Amino acid sequence: MAAAYPSYLRLLGSGELEHRARQLGEALTDCSLCPRCCGVDRSDPRMAFCGIGLQARVAAAHAHFGEETVISGRRGSGTIFFAGCSLRCWFCQNADISHLRAGRDVSADELASAMLTLQERGVHNINLVTPTHVIPQIVAALLIAARQGLRLPLVYNSGGYDRIESLRMLDGIVDVYMPDLKYAHATPARRLSGAADYPGVARAAIREMHRQVGHLVLGPDGTAHRGLLVRHLVLPGDQAGTRSCMHFLAETLGTRTHVNLMDQYRPTYQSHRRPEVDRPLQPKEYAAARRAAEQAGVTLLAG
Repeated sequence: MAAAYPSYLRLLGSGELEHRARQLGEALTDCSLCPRCCGVDRSDPRMAFCGIGLQARVAAAHAHFGEETVISGRRGSGTIFFAGCSLRCWFCQNADISHLRAGRDVSADELASAMLTLQERGVHNINLVTPTHVIPQIVAALLIAARQGLRLPLVYNSGGYDRIESLRMLDGIVDVYMPDLKYAHATPARRLSGAADYPGVARAAIREMHRQVGHLVLGPDGTAHRGLLVRHLVLPGDQAGTRSCMHFLAETLGTRTHVNLMDQYRPTYQSHRRPEVDRPLQPKEYAAARRAAEQAGVTLLAG
């Protein structure tokens, strides 16, 4: 059974949410939130890989109907897009936000207000897109919003490049983890996203996410109330290593692991600089990836 209310309310009542917010705020003076471990003081973000300072930068906050059906539901997902990223994907479809950092810096009060406004609009959840580098700012805002009546599940929607130490600070706060599993092997991860360590980091992160929330649990309305949902974008030429990714999920977490096997790759941003992905995905490539996922036995998301 899904909890009748989001996890973070338990921590709010015990005072632990306030304690976590304070601890995370202190981490910004010597930042190691993401696997880059820049070690910089985020009051001057120029040396930080993400390029984001003490305030989160928000590009958009609105009801989003283009997510998975279990996330968007009928009333939409309350999606907050954060600028900056700890990856450098050459084919990024949100490059203006992730790489060029389009958006506006917001205070904790403003971010909390955005969450509450989305709740008033009737969305099913608060969906935090690219949150890895702004976890302290998110938790500070959540503390304010929860005190003012926020009661929606939190969705942590990341590229999968997350430090276990940071994720542990979110234990009992996040209800639904929705990470990418982008690559199985180091060479394409390095060439296409600038992170040779991505496969090991993402696998460890996904194991920790699953430890915290378990398999996906849907509420009576058919939307996700708790659990893990993994996204995997099929890349041209099997650069993602789909078979290996699916076997890892099935063998490590079990066949009840829900996966959205995505077929929407298209060359964009600077993909022309990487010939191996400078073309659309072919239908036969996606069909082969789907067969690999079915053979591994993971639970493929429908719709």
